[in-house]
Amino acid sequence: MKITIIAGARPNFIKIAPIIKAIEKKQAEGANVSYRLVHTGQHYDKNLSDTFFEELNIPQPHANLEVKSGSQAEQTAAIMIAFEKELIQNPCDLVLVVGDVNSTMACAIVAKKLNVKVTHVEAGIRSGDMTMPEEINRIVTDSITDYFFTTSTTASDNLLKYGAESSNIHFVGNVMIDTLYQNLSRISAPGFWSEYGLETGNYIILTLHRPANVDEEKSLVELLQGIDKMVGDKKIIFPIHPRTKAILGETDLALKNILFVEPQGYLNFMFLIQNSFAVITDSGGISEETTVLNIPCFTMRNNTERPETQTIGTNTLVGTSIENLEKIFAKFLQNGPRKSGIPELWDGKASERIIAILLKK
Repeated sequence: MKITIIAGARPNFIKIAPIIKAIEKKQAEGANVSYRLVHTGQHYDKNLSDTFFEELNIPQPHANLEVKSGSQAEQTAAIMIAFEKELIQNPCDLVLVVGDVNSTMACAIVAKKLNVKVTHVEAGIRSGDMTMPEEINRIVTDSITDYFFTTSTTASDNLLKYGAESSNIHFVGNVMIDTLYQNLSRISAPGFWSEYGLETGNYIILTLHRPANVDEEKSLVELLQGIDKMVGDKKIIFPIHPRTKAILGETDLALKNILFVEPQGYLNFMFLIQNSFAVITDSGGISEETTVLNIPCFTMRNNTERPETQTIGTNTLVGTSIENLEKIFAKFLQNGPRKSGIPELWDGKASERIIAILLKK
């Protein structure tokens, strides 16, 4: 079996690392399986791309399509044009896509039009929010996928409602958590740990990247100033995306607690999360990692495609207003963290299950 694996953006790299390890393990056992890794180049900044390959021991891609940035349509079209050439030159039995970025949808469409089967890892997750580009990517990808691998029974149920064949839906667990478990012994403090006087439990991690939160300078400044005031004497570490940094420009924010740092590599970032007091974010993936690490997480969104992080895990949806966040965070400070657990099959073995199932197809 020849598998072409697609990776395009930071979350993809975290998800493909254990899948490649699982394939190489099967190869060592004598299985007739090979892979070709295609990096679309959707994320090309060293801190968002190269660092992850180095830290997670991902082999250098067999091909880099180098599409870089652009509007949603420009980027998707560029990926499709480049990947079509790649796939014609390097045929395979199966194209494996992960997550919900533009590369996921674009490469799935190209594969199906060339009559190549598509496997979607992290299939079936839904936020119900059609203003999110990722939601459209998920729906389109799942509508043409052949083999679905899900992180939860909720995601599997979503696919059944959409009319997917139950025999092609496999609840296997969460590959992001495979990567977390495989690297927990390797995580390390970033260089600024001592410089900023960081200690376990004396700081909060903040991440913001969704357009609704960061694209308008005035509302972003108000949000940051509100968060800065509500945390008491806790420091706030904010790894700021280059695009968000550009939006803020030279604005004097007069912040007392927020410390701006560069985007972090995986090993440093997981160390920061594991040792934090809490996390405030608008990311879906981070709420999965905080759930396993038992760190309270406050997600600044009105919906989540990962409901298990809220019903079972440590995640709380707080909406997008600073007033709501302040109210919920104050209750947390008063009452402490609520009881939580780890979702079913988030045990570090999802990738091995995926490859074992594919080899029987």
